[in-house]
Amino acid sequence: MGKIIRYKHHGRMVYVDEDLKGKHREYCLCFRCAKFHPEDGVKNCSIANLNYAMDVLLNVVTPVWECPRFEEKPPLKVKRGHP
Repeated sequence: MGKIIRYKHHGRMVYVDEDLKGKHREYCLCFRCAKFHPEDGVKNCSIANLNYAMDVLLNVVTPVWECPRFEEKPPLKVKRGHP
């Protein structure tokens, strides 16, 4: 574990382990889930919506490590260009 630092996050001072700051996307299952649509609150996963609402209300960051509704995103389709 790293040193605990303090910084401004969305206008409020918060504490974080320096080694983990900004890494929630690397570890959170949501970013690898087919049901995650953060730009569309209606289409987005209800668990992700609740998690985000709690994060905003309490000024915390809560990456999801385990989820009963997880669905792996399909692999990206690569379009091949013509020379």
